[in-house]
Amino acid sequence: MKQESGRSMIEMMGVLAIMGVITVGAIAAISSAMKSQKVNTVNDEVLQMVMQVKQLFGGYDDFSNINNATIFGAIGMSNKNPYGGTYEISVNPSNSRQFIVTINGLSQSECDAFVVKAWEGSVGYEMSGRTQSGASGSCDNPNGENFVQITYGE
Repeated sequence: MKQESGRSMIEMMGVLAIMGVITVGAIAAISSAMKSQKVNTVNDEVLQMVMQVKQLFGGYDDFSNINNATIFGAIGMSNKNPYGGTYEISVNPSNSRQFIVTINGLSQSECDAFVVKAWEGSVGYEMSGRTQSGASGSCDNPNGENFVQITYGE
């Protein structure tokens, strides 16, 4: 009898199916890592903004001189966030000893995630005994039109 060498079509299909499953798993892992990186970047940038604003306005009794148009140049940061939106910094209209960091341009799921995230050092988080997130937001708008606000100060 003559012995044949090589692979059958079924063996090749099995190898391709296994490679497809591995590829799908890798894409899911990369997507999750990218999402996590964006969240970490926003967290780091907000903390940096808060620290810089407090340092700039530390000698004043309040934050009433905050001007969103010039504050980012003064603290040396861009107002663009990783989600394609912007950051805004403004004085709290009901308490000039507080300022609000707004994260704009979020999808509904991103907005929901930031609203429940614990924002260390924020007024709401500290006043709740560290049991509430310290953020509020509007997360019911179409994707890209949602925002989260975090209040800092006294």
